[in-house]
Amino acid sequence: MDPRKVEIEAISDQNQSSNVYHLALDIGGSLVKLVYFTKDDDDIVDGEKGISREQTLGKSKGSRNYPVLNGRLNFKKFETSKINDCLQFIKTMKLHLGGNQQQENNGSQTTAIKATGGGSYKYADLFKERLEISLDKEDEMDCLVAGANFLLEVVHQEAFTYMGDQKQFVKIDQNDLYPYLLVNIGSGVGMIKVEGDGKFERVSGTSIGGGTFWGLGKLLTKCKSFDELLELSYRGNNRAVDMLVGDIYGGMDYSKIGLSSTAIASSFGRAISENKELEDYKPEDIARSLLRLISNNIGQISYLNALRFGLKRIFFGGFFIRRHPFTMDTLSVAVNFWSKGEAKAMFLRHEGFLGAVGAFMSSDKHGLKELLGNEVVKESPNKLSFAVDKIQVPIDVELNGEESIECSVYAA
Repeated sequence: MDPRKVEIEAISDQNQSSNVYHLALDIGGSLVKLVYFTKDDDDIVDGEKGISREQTLGKSKGSRNYPVLNGRLNFKKFETSKINDCLQFIKTMKLHLGGNQQQENNGSQTTAIKATGGGSYKYADLFKERLEISLDKEDEMDCLVAGANFLLEVVHQEAFTYMGDQKQFVKIDQNDLYPYLLVNIGSGVGMIKVEGDGKFERVSGTSIGGGTFWGLGKLLTKCKSFDELLELSYRGNNRAVDMLVGDIYGGMDYSKIGLSSTAIASSFGRAISENKELEDYKPEDIARSLLRLISNNIGQISYLNALRFGLKRIFFGGFFIRRHPFTMDTLSVAVNFWSKGEAKAMFLRHEGFLGAVGAFMSSDKHGLKELLGNEVVKESPNKLSFAVDKIQVPIDVELNGEESIECSVYAA
């Protein structure tokens, strides 16, 4: 399959940082996700050292297989409630200077940045006021699907399964990727049947998602952040809060319908029969029970929708997962149980950045300023192509929202 490409316009601007180029945003209800491209400092192209930009450009002419430069695709996230920190980061890194110049109605020019998510509407005035940029809005579902397709087709070992503490990477056959169910777990949950590039349908969803976990967790445990709540759940025991099948059947399984004694009969159900107040329960047990309640619910609804459309592949994305072993295991067990082992839950290494990646890939005229040295600009092509065959990400690296991956820009 041909690599995915984005045409980008080469423009010279001495005010732009020499290494930082195009930026795209996904502003959700809980998190702001950034994706931006940076050029490598050295002159290493295709593994050869000491090649000047002039030589690189010369080799690029007549061949789309030779990169003009190598660089990195960078990922960053902020809590939406701390959007001022995000704005300051963009300003400090001068990321906003790499946007596209657009003509305003009054005749003036403004810099436009690709953005998606509900926050691209909610915070549009704030970005214009603080950074003097306009947010060029892209449809959220379009970006989500485009980002997922790009990562699954291009990034080596992007997808993996996780169950029983066992992580296994899944080899994606690009000729047999579609159709699949994409379950994006953000503040809420969207479930999308994907049949190809630009061919998708939102088939279901639920309001019980990451925002529910964070909101209820904040009220019940006094945790101040999502990550703090997740960390707290590591130390918890949901059996102290949940009513299990064994609690109802005197410690026995309900084997006739395949329920073990340790299966949850009622989330938070133990609180009914115990004469305790909220402060009598450990916050970590509450966090664990809440995480399992939401994960089980999403896993079951996801499988039922996959069954509804005859889909065998279910990919889970969104920052609710956060590579949290217990979350992934719970989702996997739910899908495995309800499908009787016929379907598997699969996860994405760049799970939280699908929308931001899709926004990045959405334009064929990205403003990629000062791509080459000033002495080469006159010879540079009008358009360049952002393209990759297979992006290699070290398999032993656990992505945490601050990572980057190598990629290249080619002459168009």
